Amino acid sequence: MAHDSYLSTHILDTARGRPGAGITVDLWRLEPDPAHIITTVTTKDGRNAEPLLPEAGFVPGRYELRFHVGAYFAAAGLASDPPYLDVVPVRIHLAAGQGHYHVPLLCAPFSYTTYRGS
Repeated sequence: MAHDSYLSTHILDTARGRPGAGITVDLWRLEPDPAHIITTVTTKDGRNAEPLLPEAGFVPGRYELRFHVGAYFAAAGLASDPPYLDVVPVRIHLAAGQGHYHVPLLCAPFSYTTYRGS
């Protein structure tokens, strides 16, 4: 059953002032039992090419996005060894009929922030 909701993300590299291109992002559904939904890699614009959770596959509940920023900053020569931030987990609750859920991640080698975008 389709709901009027879907999920997307994008990543901004605030250390260099540009999109976070080539970052692996995992989506997990946390209930009733943890289940991997999708793994994707951000485009040159730091976005996912397709919705992480499209309307047709939307199921309300608790989810976790896992942003693999440690490998990204290590490849750029910006991370400590070992990286201070490795995989950044962001847990969210998605409800039916809430439209577009967009979870931006603004990150640097030592910090990150997120919010519900549009």
